[in-house]
Amino acid sequence: RELLHMEVKAEAWRPPWYERHVQPCVAELLGSALFIFTGVLAAVEQAGGAGRLQPALAHGLALGAAGAVLGDV
Repeated sequence: RELLHMEVKAEAWRPPWYERHVQPCVAELLGSALFIFTGVLAAVEQAGGAGRLQPALAHGLALGAAGAVLGDV
């Protein structure tokens, strides 16, 4: 009879350890790799009078492309 009067409390939902720890690290790694790769390629491919403009445009275009592709996420 006492068992019928017990209250059952539901635990708050917690995401799995993978979503809490691994996914943010992988996202940071891929994002950093994208910007480092585009920046290095833009700096190595030094065109005749581009100076600092070419790496800046490369980073801006990479950020714009990432935003366009992943904007709905």
